Amino acid sequence: MGAALVVAWIAALSDVRTRTIPNWLTLPVLVIAPLGWGLAMSPLAILESVAGAFLCGLVPYVLFRASGAGGGDVKLFAALGAIVGPSRGLEMELVGFLVAGFYALARLAWDGRLLVTLGNTFYISLNPILPVRYRRQVSPELMSQVRLGLPVALAVSLLAARDYVLQQVG
Repeated sequence: MGAALVVAWIAALSDVRTRTIPNWLTLPVLVIAPLGWGLAMSPLAILESVAGAFLCGLVPYVLFRASGAGGGDVKLFAALGAIVGPSRGLEMELVGFLVAGFYALARLAWDGRLLVTLGNTFYISLNPILPVRYRRQVSPELMSQVRLGLPVALAVSLLAARDYVLQQVG
C-alpha cells in the first residue's frame, strides 16, 4: 500500500501542476510491480499483478477511447492495479471515481453550472436513442473535465487509512 500511496501522490502533484501524469512514473511500475510480486511471493503472483494492471486499466481505457479520460489516467490505474492486485486496485478505482464524481458535483454547484451540466449529460446520454428531430447538440464549451490524479490519491489515502485502522482494531 505504501508504494501505491507514493505513486498516487506523485501522479496527483504532477496532474495538478502540469495537467499530465508522466510516463516515467507509471510505465516502470507496470514492469517492476509484477517482478516484485514474483520475487516476494511466487511466480504465479506475477499473473495476479498483471491481471490487476489489465482489469484496473480496462474501464479507464474504454473512457479514454470515448474521450472521457486521459491516457495518463489509464496508465495510473493500471500501475496501481499492478502494485496492489486486481481486488484492491478495483476498489481504489471505484473510490477514486466516487471522489471525482462528488468533487465534480460540488464544483459545478459552486460555479452555478450544475443544472446546465446535468441537462447536457441527459442529452449526451439519450442522443443515440432519440429520434433525429429530438436530438440536441451540446457544444464542447459547455462540457466539463475533472482531473483524476488528486481524487485517485485521496482514494488511495482513504483506503490506506481504513486498512491501518482495521489492522489496529483486529
